[in-house]
Amino acid sequence: MSDKIKIAVDAMGGDNAPEKVIMGVSHHSNNSQDIIYNIFGDEDLIKNYLNKYKINNNYNIFHTKEKIAGEDSALAAAKKGKNTSMWMAIESVKLKNSDVVISAGNTGALFVIAKLNLEMIDNIDKPALSALWPNKNGMNVVLDLGANIECNEKNLIDFSLMGAALHKSLYPNEDPKVALLNIGSEELKGNNTIKNVYKTLSSNKNNLYEFSGYVEGNHIMDGNVNVIITDGFTGNVALKTAEGTANFITSELKKALSKNLLGKFSSLMNIKNLTEFKNKLDPRLYNGAILLGLKTPVIKSHGGTDYIGFSNSLKVCEKVIKGNLITKIKENIL
Repeated sequence: MSDKIKIAVDAMGGDNAPEKVIMGVSHHSNNSQDIIYNIFGDEDLIKNYLNKYKINNNYNIFHTKEKIAGEDSALAAAKKGKNTSMWMAIESVKLKNSDVVISAGNTGALFVIAKLNLEMIDNIDKPALSALWPNKNGMNVVLDLGANIECNEKNLIDFSLMGAALHKSLYPNEDPKVALLNIGSEELKGNNTIKNVYKTLSSNKNNLYEFSGYVEGNHIMDGNVNVIITDGFTGNVALKTAEGTANFITSELKKALSKNLLGKFSSLMNIKNLTEFKNKLDPRLYNGAILLGLKTPVIKSHGGTDYIGFSNSLKVCEKVIKGNLITKIKENIL
């Protein structure tokens, strides 16, 4: 790998693209060095925003007016072919012209096009969608969050390894502690698949992580574990529930503190604590889901996030390359 990290950026995906994307690149470039941004999309629009939002690292523009719409089905998006900004960005990592690819565009399309172009890591059967989730002591890595509705025992074991490798890449000073999301903490709880995975992970020690058994949904944020494994159906429901709960709490708190003069005064008196509380639940700070299992990292930014969220996704791109994510998975896969 060269000294500079090359990030392939789909500039045309997500809300308010490409302005939001270029703003995010600009913000990221102010805080990161030795980055090359390979930007794919409408050159005229991109240059217009580049003149407005300066980039402090090197960049290249690869022109195309074709893009994948948010309402396109995954199949329709794939049929649009090789001239879309998303396809070209993914192809850039396939051809090794970029180290990692990021898009805020159509999630289904991104996964399908990535799987069409990029090879799976040897002995990994299915890719998994992983994301960051705050806990009391730092950050959880949670997977799968929707790439696979049904998972067998090997899939969940593979997810444990990939999730631990991701956590170690992002947070090299912390030790990954893996737990299986379950309906109880007792060894006999759960279906046969998860109980068999529990037995396997308990008996097969791995140098990359410590297996910590089961974790229930109400203990995800306790901070006793930091890599949480589940199937895509359960993981997606858990994620959406947590997001909705966080939005509800912040919205209701805001209403309560602005309801009357006493509330407004109280919020002014506690502005530092309230700011810390808000930041802890700010989804932009944890933006950047990772499709694990392919030989090249694929990062999905939330389509509705703003430039701060997109910038944080670019930071995830940077960290997984600096942390040698793919190498860690390859070295530890059974």
